[in-house]
Parts: sequence; structure tokens; C-alpha cells
Amino acid sequence: MKLPLLPLLALLPGCAMHAVEAPAAPAYVNEAPLPAGWPQPGPYDQVSIKSYPVYRAAFTRNSWQSFGFWTLFAHIQRQHIPMTAPVELSMKKSGDEMQMSAMAFLYRDGKVGALGADGKRVDVRDVPASKALSYTWQGPDSKANVAKARTAVEAALAERKLTAKAFRLLGYNGPGTPRAKRTWELQALLEEKKG
Repeated sequence: MKLPLLPLLALLPGCAMHAVEAPAAPAYVNEAPLPAGWPQPGPYDQVSIKSYPVYRAAFTRNSWQSFGFWTLFAHIQRQHIPMTAPVELSMKKSGDEMQMSAMAFLYRDGKVGALGADGKRVDVRDVPASKALSYTWQGPDSKANVAKARTAVEAALAERKLTAKAFRLLGYNGPGTPRAKRTWELQALLEEKKG
């Protein structure tokens, strides 16, 4: 029995393989200037060692991101301090998770603003130069992404026989950038080697 060929040919376009596009490589969405001398975020999805110069920042102690953000935003508005990126979140280990213990807005350079307290909730200080092991990713700052970054950074610390004195999370984008396009860096600030 012969099947008519014409009806079968009509089905071929529906069976055609569609090319699947590879996801775009992560790319930094630059929304605000970095502090003077700061390296760009990245490379993405791997641990790297980075050096940071002395910088000035306004800190507030709080474990609520939105409260910390609005406290610092009011400070920079009141003091006429230009916005920069990133926002720094001091992180502390809490079991298997990391939680924010303080937030900082970084100043463009050490000539901007004045050191000291601005009310009861904001303290402006100069932070010493440092080195960090850093894991950069693009996407949300979800518990899963932070845990993945922490695992990578802690493995690199062990492999290189280095000690972290503190952890911080750097957020480079604000609410105007889609969550999937936001850049984050989880960093282990390194203890200085003695001797």
C-alpha cells in the first residue's frame, strides 16, 4: 500500500529541529560609578583574587536590607553624596547560611563627605586597603546563589591555605535592573600574612 507523499511532506515543518540559543554570557550592567581605584566585577562564575584600595563608606548596622538601604539613602541625600556602586553588605555565618549584619554605601573617593557619625544610625569611616577572594555571579541574591558562592570561596580558601577575616556581599545593581541581570560578588576578606 502506497501512502500519498504530499500529506507527509506537510508534517515535516512541524518536526523540524529549532536551534536552541545558548544563554548570553553574563555582562555587567553599569548603573553608577565605582569608587576610585576599584576593579570591575568579575570574572563571572569563578573565584578570583582581587585587591581593593582604601575607600570611604557610610555604614549602618541592620539585618534588614530595605531598612538599611533607606537609612543610607537618606544620609547621602541629606549630605549631597553622589550614588556609587556597589552597595556593601557585611555578612556573618549563621549555620549553613549567611546573614547581613551591616550595610554600607561607598563614596566615590576619600575627599567626599566627612568622617564620623551622622545621627545615631550612620557612621562614615575610611576602610583600609584589602585583598579578597571573590565569586561573581549574575542573577538574584537568593539563598541558593549565596550558598553556591560561599561553597566556591571556602573551597578556594582551603586550597590556597588562606584565612578569611570577614565576608561581604557586593551588590552592583538597583531595582531598575531585572533580577536576572543583577551582578553580585561574595567575598572573603583575607587576613594579612605576617612575617
